[in-house]
Amino acid sequence: MVKKNDNILVVDGLTKAYDNKTVVKGISFSVKKGEIFGILGPNGAGKTTTLEMIESIREIDSGNATISGIDVRKHPQQIKEIIGVQPQSPAFMDKVKLTEQLEQLASAYGQRVNAKGLLDEVNLGEKAGSYVESLSGGQKQRFSIVASLVHKPKVFFMDEPTTGLDPQARRNLWELVEDIRSKGVTVILTTHYMEEAELLCDRVAIMDNGQIIALDSPKNLIQQLLKRGFKKKQHVEQANLEDVFIDLTGKELRD
Repeated sequence: MVKKNDNILVVDGLTKAYDNKTVVKGISFSVKKGEIFGILGPNGAGKTTTLEMIESIREIDSGNATISGIDVRKHPQQIKEIIGVQPQSPAFMDKVKLTEQLEQLASAYGQRVNAKGLLDEVNLGEKAGSYVESLSGGQKQRFSIVASLVHKPKVFFMDEPTTGLDPQARRNLWELVEDIRSKGVTVILTTHYMEEAELLCDRVAIMDNGQIIALDSPKNLIQQLLKRGFKKKQHVEQANLEDVFIDLTGKELRD
């Protein structure tokens, strides 16, 4: 049984409405310390709105959320100091070197960092003196991740982190997410890639129409489906087209 203090995030009855339409309908769930937790659902399900309320970016209409025991509604500034947020479309300063951007971000939290060392951790060390606008899509994603972690947050939120990335960059980012978790950071992410969720997430919440309709580990959810009598044609291949692509072009990042 999970003890209450094992949960770093607790959400209770979270609700949000726009123009008399309720888009998040009183959802409740918790996330354990050190988990990679996925929130899945079709477009318009309420995933991003849910994250934005928990991140204290968007006002909570009703219900409560606490992170590491801190009330999100009552103490939004304290929340922002203990979380990292990697948005879908990050914005950075033009004509400012990567190392300088990291140093400035860290200083905003009253911290000093080894900017070059942080860039090395995400395979961007050779780009230390470059500008963000010169980076590829995958490089920008990795930089936005390291920029979101300069203050060593307890919880890291990622909103569809691999959208638009090529296979090498996507697999590299999966490894990076695992590395972030290995350092004691709880990761909460949304994704439309079911393979990604199945590979990375300890548990997933599936949302539809503003509600959580299922919550469990990917393995358990699959087993529950099979027990309900679900069947599909069995055609198991030892490899797929992505494996062919990776084998032919190499696993290394193309920066």
